[in-house]
Amino acid sequence: MHSLLPLFHIWVYLQTQPLLGLTATLCAWELCLFIDAKCGHKALSNPTVLAIVLLSALLLATHTSYQAYFTGAVYVHFLLGPATVALAVPMHANWAAIRKHFLPIFVSLTAGSVVAASSAMLIAHALGAPRAVVISLGPKSVTSPIAMGISQSLGGIPSLTAVFVMITAMFGLLVYPAFFKLGRIGDWRARGLAAGVAMHGLGTARMLSLNETAGAFGGLAIGLNGIVTALLLPLLVTLFGL
Repeated sequence: MHSLLPLFHIWVYLQTQPLLGLTATLCAWELCLFIDAKCGHKALSNPTVLAIVLLSALLLATHTSYQAYFTGAVYVHFLLGPATVALAVPMHANWAAIRKHFLPIFVSLTAGSVVAASSAMLIAHALGAPRAVVISLGPKSVTSPIAMGISQSLGGIPSLTAVFVMITAMFGLLVYPAFFKLGRIGDWRARGLAAGVAMHGLGTARMLSLNETAGAFGGLAIGLNGIVTALLLPLLVTLFGL
């Protein structure tokens, strides 16, 4: 018990400093990377999912507010922009393949966008969910900044949309290996495209860690899916009479 006192004092000090969020995020990520490597990179040991669960449990157990945490975590959050732009590097390396197969890519991506948005909205509407909740579900498979903007412009709840986006990505990260195996999807281009449409940034990051081509097609899917969904969702809202 005595050996834990220094750690406790460090935590108490960090709670009053912006370093709390940054330190907790980096430590959680490194620990979860280690666990993932020891588990052989299994779906259930995905470091992103584990880190989110670990950080949430840590903040709840220590009664640390999200505002106090995000004061430091904002530095990591800022890097999301450059990281997203950096996806252009593997896309450029695979540009010949993307250009050659652009028509089937666009058709399959559009089909995926329609199914992702309409299925969620139809199920929520059939279960009696309020209009704002139904609209908030529509862009759940789009990357957060675009999804929140679409939701707000159509009368949804942006913060609720962000939660749906995160849940969708986390669920996809847990089940995608089984679906790829069941569907016998071995082509990394198809895997990356599916991950980008269904799991946006988190799925694309996972694909990029496994295969550069998959990451390139995932990055392409993130951008195109955002554009297609932004154009499609107002039509679905009108079609469903919302």
